[in-house]
Amino acid sequence: MIVCIDSSVLVSLYVQDANSLQAAQRMSARPEVWLTSLNQSGLAHAVFRYAFRGAISEFEARAAWQRFERDCANGTWTFTGFPDVAWTRTIELARKHGPSFGMRTLDSLHVACALELRADRFWTFDERQARLAEAAGLDTRA
Repeated sequence: MIVCIDSSVLVSLYVQDANSLQAAQRMSARPEVWLTSLNQSGLAHAVFRYAFRGAISEFEARAAWQRFERDCANGTWTFTGFPDVAWTRTIELARKHGPSFGMRTLDSLHVACALELRADRFWTFDERQARLAEAAGLDTRA
């Protein structure tokens, strides 16, 4: 089973938040999770934004990033190229579902990547993004 995740799930694995337990439970089955450069960038920005806002210290942010890098080296994540055609799919999603879901570009981009990578599952803690993913035909079950 190939799983694509958005930043909300990835961040919850490295910074303690309301969804961390659920994220850890999903990963306990050791699914094959594919990450792109979008995931890496999203995690970096989110973790260090937590430090900027004072939710965690800069030391904690750097430690979270180091844990991510260690997991990358240990093979926790499967890295794949960013599918350039996802940009076109994002526009299609916006035109088709934007009036109903009001999603942001990054939300659509994560869903478009999952579609283009032919993921078996797409995990997010963002309800609006989950509704978009389901409407686009992705399975969002844990």
